Amino acid sequence: MVEMLHNQEIKRPVSKEQALVLPLGEVGIADIPLVGGKNASLGEMIQQLRRKGVKVPTGFATTAYAYRYFISAAGLETKLREIFADLNVEDVNNLRRCGKRARLLMLQTRFPLELQEAIAQAYQSLCQQYDADTDVAVRSSATAEDLPDASFAGQQETYLNVHGLEVVLQACHKCFASIFTDRAISYRQIKGFDHFNIALSVGVQKMVRSDLASSGVMFSIDTETGFRDAALITAAYGLGENVVQGAVNPDEYLVFKPTLKQGYRPILKKRLGSKEIKMIYDLGGSKLTKNIPVVPSERNVFALYDEEILQLAHWACIIEEHYSQVRGTYTPMDIEWAKDGISNELFIVQARPETVQSQKIANVLRSYHLGAKAEENTDNSSPQPLVPIVTGRSVGEMIGQGQARVIFDVHQIHQFQSGEILVTNRTDPDWEPIMKRASAIVTNSGGRTCHAAIIARELGIPAIVGCGNATTVLKTGQEITVSCAEGETGKVYQGLLPYEIQELALEKLPHPHTQIMMNVGNPEEAFGFAAIPNDGVGLARMEFIIANQIKAHPLALIHFDRLEDELARYKIAELTPQYENKAQFFVDKLAEGIGTIAAAFYPKPVIVRLSDFKSNEYANLLGGKQFEPTEENPMIGWRGASRYYDDRYREGFALECQAMKQVRDEKGLTNVILMIPFCRTPQEGERVLAEMAKHGLVRGENGLQVYVMCELPSNIFLADEFCQIFDGFSIGSNDLTQLTLGLDRDSELVAHLFDERNQAVKRIIAKAIRTVKKHGGKIGICGQAPSDYPEFARFLVEQGIDSISLNPDSVLKTLLEIAIAEVGKQ
Repeated sequence: MVEMLHNQEIKRPVSKEQALVLPLGEVGIADIPLVGGKNASLGEMIQQLRRKGVKVPTGFATTAYAYRYFISAAGLETKLREIFADLNVEDVNNLRRCGKRARLLMLQTRFPLELQEAIAQAYQSLCQQYDADTDVAVRSSATAEDLPDASFAGQQETYLNVHGLEVVLQACHKCFASIFTDRAISYRQIKGFDHFNIALSVGVQKMVRSDLASSGVMFSIDTETGFRDAALITAAYGLGENVVQGAVNPDEYLVFKPTLKQGYRPILKKRLGSKEIKMIYDLGGSKLTKNIPVVPSERNVFALYDEEILQLAHWACIIEEHYSQVRGTYTPMDIEWAKDGISNELFIVQARPETVQSQKIANVLRSYHLGAKAEENTDNSSPQPLVPIVTGRSVGEMIGQGQARVIFDVHQIHQFQSGEILVTNRTDPDWEPIMKRASAIVTNSGGRTCHAAIIARELGIPAIVGCGNATTVLKTGQEITVSCAEGETGKVYQGLLPYEIQELALEKLPHPHTQIMMNVGNPEEAFGFAAIPNDGVGLARMEFIIANQIKAHPLALIHFDRLEDELARYKIAELTPQYENKAQFFVDKLAEGIGTIAAAFYPKPVIVRLSDFKSNEYANLLGGKQFEPTEENPMIGWRGASRYYDDRYREGFALECQAMKQVRDEKGLTNVILMIPFCRTPQEGERVLAEMAKHGLVRGENGLQVYVMCELPSNIFLADEFCQIFDGFSIGSNDLTQLTLGLDRDSELVAHLFDERNQAVKRIIAKAIRTVKKHGGKIGICGQAPSDYPEFARFLVEQGIDSISLNPDSVLKTLLEIAIAEVGKQ
């Protein structure tokens, strides 16, 4: 029973260090020993960042002195030491027994009267600012919490929608006891913290009515790759606990920080989450909060407007810059935000240093590569692509494997064996004693900022979250491989597949004069590829984005209402529920994909090749057959430049132009260089440039450069004329080889004759380089040959080529060959 004291004179403490309670506005980051990491950070933002527009709800904090006063006044330390004398955190039952006894001891011990008085006065002062019995959040803040190398996220308790002084006092008391939750005891033991050297502060903060709006988590860094220039924001409806705990699959937004600071609107990606439930106030109920279903109409729209996404990302930049300045070193941040449904204002409710990517060794590149990606058939036919049995959001660019252990309830965690893969609906801090023994984690729900994701990163193990059906498909004892090394989609494969880990010390690599660029098609892999030493992207392919993310023919989207293929109409409608204008879906998704690649390598040049599908490939897109001809030889038919100004495709090309204009002008990614493929004559090149200009892409304006693919013999023999209308050339060795040798590279009958190292091909390439260099132009190569044949790369260096663009997996070995070739050339 908590004693209530009113209307008694409160004595002010002699010093801050001996205060029992302090207003958040009077503490800062230097006061972690007094009020813990969480409260010190809130105070720091209130004092330093409100003037910069960052909104933080006010409140107060009990101090570490108050906690120690409570412990010493009741003589609890001796009793607690007796409880923990035989503690063994590896024994789940032992851990539970010790934790329960410690918490019970704390809860059965009354708060000192002075502490009750101090909390009462501070809460009543808060009520005077708002209204009687105002609603507050009561959160634990340990003195070893939210440090740059240990997050302690969720180790102690939090209580939301707390009303009235008696309930506030009870919540504070429960927070004190929660310093001995099983998960907190285990985590301290693992991290080497003394249980009795850590104190607990309690923050009492005015609630933001996000139960009537939305809330979430954001990081000022890409959580998977450590890419510094992106802010990742997650959002779901209701109070933020569901996002943190992984109870919902939230929306995700990615914003590029450098051009945001320049005043652009660089939202790189918007991914719709399912957002099935939301946590709201339990008005008149027996609990403080409750979860209710979200209606389908709300689930199918984003929880934040674009302006709000940009505002939060702007605040993430301000917070990161401030903490980096205070600490004297780069400090990415893990931030919780909430939107008030009454005022429609955004607020920051927590900020702590990110504890995983910031601790990695920057000069060592570690990569995981799955081995056998195909299954051999018994009839000796071609291998079939390996198909995952479960997919979700990948966490950590790693691979793990072992036997699955499906656990539905935290009370079953004693069944878990070291090295198994934990498969469950979701995790919270109570699961941490076994998470550290897992080789991987797979959950049905959650996003990239949920509890399972955060802890997996901190433990250095792969996790796949938000799978939806993992506990149904996977069975206990089943041998599986969990791959998070293939982009944003995590994949679970049947069996124990071979894989390798590669490590590279980056400081030992040479820096050749020839520019080393990369061929990149998949935006999901761009941030990871950017860590490989490079001079930019020599070929960013649109085709991957169109085929895998858009999936529909551009003309089928423009003329959706007159599509003849009913199945295609249905599938396009499924892909585009947020788009009344289906064509805008093409523009936005293409801009997101190319924008992500351009951002990953910014400010280095990123050469984007406009679409180069052949007519048969276009026909395979949803709705495509209605708009494509049947050609005998599409390889040398209606492709590349010839489509762009043709009335039969002009509308589709317009969408590509709109997307590229959005990337450059709205997102500020002016490092994008556009490249025209399969341009047969200089006159055709001029027609394409004129078509681009109609849509605001004017060569020379806003620094726009336009290159041409050098992949036809006519490109070389008319190079003098092509140099007059294009800024640069990129040799496509695949098409150039087939057209020089007069063979179809798709034909098995003549495949043995296809060789870029043929003297005819090498001579024509040498001529191209000489001619372009004579005119002072730029020329590189983005074909397959330098990736496959190191001797071909050496030949190019000898000819004086400006850049060589390689597949990412061959960059390092070819870089060394080029460095040797340059030495030999000297």
